[in-house]
Amino acid sequence: MYFYKNKLLQAGQLKKLGEHKYSCTSVSLLDPILQPWWCWLVARVPLWLAPNLITIVGLAVNILTTLILIYYSPNGRSEPPRWASALCALGLFVYQSLDAIDGKQARRTNSSTPLGELFDHGCDSISTVFVALSACISVQLGFYPRWMFFQCFCAMTLFYCAHWQTYVSGTLRFGRIDVTEAQCTIIGIHLISAVFGPGIWMTKIGGVDVKILPLYFAVFVFGLLAFQNASVIFTGGVGKNGSTVAGTSVLSPIIPFLFVVVPAYVISQKSPDHIYENHPALYIMAFGMITAKVTNRLVVAHMTKSEMEYLDWGLIGPLCLFLNQYFNCFLSEYWVLWFAMIWCTVDLIRYCGQVCLEICAYLKIELFRIPYPPKPLMTSQAPSEKDNNNSAGSSNSSSRASKSPPESPVRNLTAPPFGTARSSSESSGSGASPRKGH
Repeated sequence: MYFYKNKLLQAGQLKKLGEHKYSCTSVSLLDPILQPWWCWLVARVPLWLAPNLITIVGLAVNILTTLILIYYSPNGRSEPPRWASALCALGLFVYQSLDAIDGKQARRTNSSTPLGELFDHGCDSISTVFVALSACISVQLGFYPRWMFFQCFCAMTLFYCAHWQTYVSGTLRFGRIDVTEAQCTIIGIHLISAVFGPGIWMTKIGGVDVKILPLYFAVFVFGLLAFQNASVIFTGGVGKNGSTVAGTSVLSPIIPFLFVVVPAYVISQKSPDHIYENHPALYIMAFGMITAKVTNRLVVAHMTKSEMEYLDWGLIGPLCLFLNQYFNCFLSEYWVLWFAMIWCTVDLIRYCGQVCLEICAYLKIELFRIPYPPKPLMTSQAPSEKDNNNSAGSSNSSSRASKSPPESPVRNLTAPPFGTARSSSESSGSGASPRKGH
């Protein structure tokens, strides 16, 4: 059963998606430290558990714990209970861990597909909205609504830019300070609020609220990552004449993103009912869902090497808010905002579900189930020149090799050495990643 009358992906796009090779580089500071934990954790996951199921469970935990925090502080100014902040820290840690082992689970069960990469990034695009929002609520940033708007949309912008430069260069790059470091920082913020209470962020040092200090650091990181992504984008792409992987202009992805960010800012400033200041969590979730969909469309365009369309049905939500303001708010802005949030959420789920079903049908796989027991590894039978020389020089060695047990169908995952840059561009076409992706 499909959610659209017509298919979203053409035959040519599906063919290119099937040929897609995941390319990723990472020099993250914390990834090597956490690798032993992730490897230990994935070794205890049953082999029948699908990687996509691991991803979606982690996302559900992250969303649920954030919604609990939002329930107690929908305006970002009310002081949430300490246990809600602690629960949010736990939920984010669970999501981070499960998000990191889904790719490892795919490789150890030999179930890696391009769908896994798409599904992983799709869940990340949604999680980014809730992670940023939870951090703002935990420090009561609702008292500074413009700062809250800036922080949340900075997070969404950075995630979009990361995939924008991937669309241009063909390689996803993780810097020294990237997603893992950001998640650990936010976990720390939640734990501080849980131990000392959210009021700790209202403490003044030299006349400046403590909560402003992490914001300055966030601005610095945002500028650094934005510069890194921009340097890749404006250097030129891997396509013809420096174009993207789809042969389009390297600047083309900015248009659909501006169709979301600009209305979000204008509507918040022009609202006679101060809809954003009074309901910041609902407002950010509404525009966060359409941002997540636009990001997903960019990921699909990259993996299928196709052009990205500028307009999207999800923009109907922001359009309703704009038209309501244009006609002097003949409807309550609060209820129009609820409609926009529900519309954008349903549209996002509908789009993601349709794309996943089409890919599953093309690859002849199931979304949340994998073959069990795992399929054996396909290894080449052709001996190398070195192997031929060694076997010619030692008949005893070859005799022992012939009696050795066959290779296990389950891969043994070990943590890489600390401090080494990791790249998956040389890995198999299944899409192995230094941290995730499957």
